[in-house]
Amino acid sequence: MTIHEDISTVLLTEEQLQKRAAEIGAEISRDFAGKEPIFVGVLKGCFVFMADLMRYVDLPCSVDFMAVSSYGAGTSTTGAVKINKDLNQNIEGRDIILVEDILDSGVTLHYLTQYLEVRKPASITIATLMDKPARRKAPVYARYSGFEIPDAFVVGYGLDYAEKYRNLPYVGVLKPEVYADA
Repeated sequence: MTIHEDISTVLLTEEQLQKRAAEIGAEISRDFAGKEPIFVGVLKGCFVFMADLMRYVDLPCSVDFMAVSSYGAGTSTTGAVKINKDLNQNIEGRDIILVEDILDSGVTLHYLTQYLEVRKPASITIATLMDKPARRKAPVYARYSGFEIPDAFVVGYGLDYAEKYRNLPYVGVLKPEVYADA
């Protein structure tokens, strides 16, 4: 059995993902012309999207990562955000682009935005691969959003379930029987 067999539907193909990453990269390059933004990836899910996105940004920029948790091993947020890894660089006066795999409840990004605002960056902008507005619990808006998706449990292209499926080259809907016992 392969991991592909646990997917009920391919929601976003590899080609769609690359095309949209290129479009967002061009938008960021245009909008931040003359600036040197710091891309801050929210680990672990963002790593594939962020790597692809940054290859399409034609600006001097740097990268840093934060690791946060709000899901545990389940399929929905616990609502409590924990910082597992903080930034390594000073962001005061810098333009921050927070890169996330999926904007779901918004709880994590809302918390992170407030957490980072205290450090006085010039700006904080959110770029997300996917937006799932049906699940929103916090007032969060992504300036750059790849795809609006339905309320389904998705994996692949960096997104996981219990640390599996991140290596799928597409985004797919996980069969409910795979996580039914969680």
